[in-house]
Amino acid sequence: MKRLLVLENGEVLEGNGIGSDKEKDGEVVFNTGMTGYQEVMSDPSYCGQIVTMTYPLIGNYGINRDDFESIIPNIHGLIVKEASAYPSHFRSNLSLDEWLKHFDIPGIEGIDTRKLTRMIRENGTLKGRICAADVNVEEVVSHLKEIPFPTDQVSRVSTKTRFVNPGTKERVVLIDYGVKKGIVKNLVAEGYEVMVVPHNTTAEEIRLFQPDGIVLSNGPGDPKDVKECIETVRQLIGEVPIFGICLGHQLLALACGAETVKMKFGHRGSNHPVKDLRTGQIAITAQNHGYTVHPDSLSGTKLEVTHVNVNDGSIEGIRHTEELAFSVQYHPEASPGPEDAQDLFKEFREMLDSSRKGITHA
Repeated sequence: MKRLLVLENGEVLEGNGIGSDKEKDGEVVFNTGMTGYQEVMSDPSYCGQIVTMTYPLIGNYGINRDDFESIIPNIHGLIVKEASAYPSHFRSNLSLDEWLKHFDIPGIEGIDTRKLTRMIRENGTLKGRICAADVNVEEVVSHLKEIPFPTDQVSRVSTKTRFVNPGTKERVVLIDYGVKKGIVKNLVAEGYEVMVVPHNTTAEEIRLFQPDGIVLSNGPGDPKDVKECIETVRQLIGEVPIFGICLGHQLLALACGAETVKMKFGHRGSNHPVKDLRTGQIAITAQNHGYTVHPDSLSGTKLEVTHVNVNDGSIEGIRHTEELAFSVQYHPEASPGPEDAQDLFKEFREMLDSSRKGITHA
């Protein structure tokens, strides 16, 4: 069935529909990963977005039961050059089309994804809609120009109730702004008792749990949209070690007085080189963010830059110069390196060891 991708700048790209027949609006972004499409589609940080995969063939190894980053996906659509109709892998349970239909997510294949990617790189991310071939394009474009970008993505994807992953070592409170399963998995592998709490949990409530450390998770959207989260982080700095990841990195920066800005088209993929300024080592990282910490805003704060992006020089890591708190913009739980960034969990472990009180939790 023919379908259209209509963009707010008036561009119309025609292709064939996959997945749901639903019409859905979203911010059109691109991901440069050659693999990992299942993790991308289930990453809560893509909430509200229509994701373009730049690699030309997607779905060739199917969908399996294990590689999801969340139970319910929150992408608003998927754009590919070619969707494999006959996946081949021993773990495959569903085809890409079957999975999209199951979760009522619209998709489109057969368009020129290179052209679309160049368009986004030149103009920045665009609002778009995957829709039927017989729509009134002018009306769709007018609608897309009028609708604002959403501001409630974190509340949509965060857990509504707290839950605990038992462990025998320190208690770590993980504030869920849209956490990926991989982060929880890595913390559990360290032996921590991981208490996952909703994004709007207050500092007072977190103190009642008597954590030995706090992890600020990844998540979608503009960090300035969750002002209560910034205040919570501000109140907790200096009490226990804090480790921020992606959105959590931006929230730590804002809590310390720095500023964040929207990037033209963001970093989304599994091939971004990052330099650790402390060691000079380069790590190949997985990233998914549309906002970044503004380097000029660090002046006058108690933060220093620890990591930078090799491609564009943007800030990829910071640490507090007086308190036990640090963060990175990329995803250390992902495995593009495949283990280039695992030392960050060791760094968090060292912080806990330096501040621990000899208490462990069953």
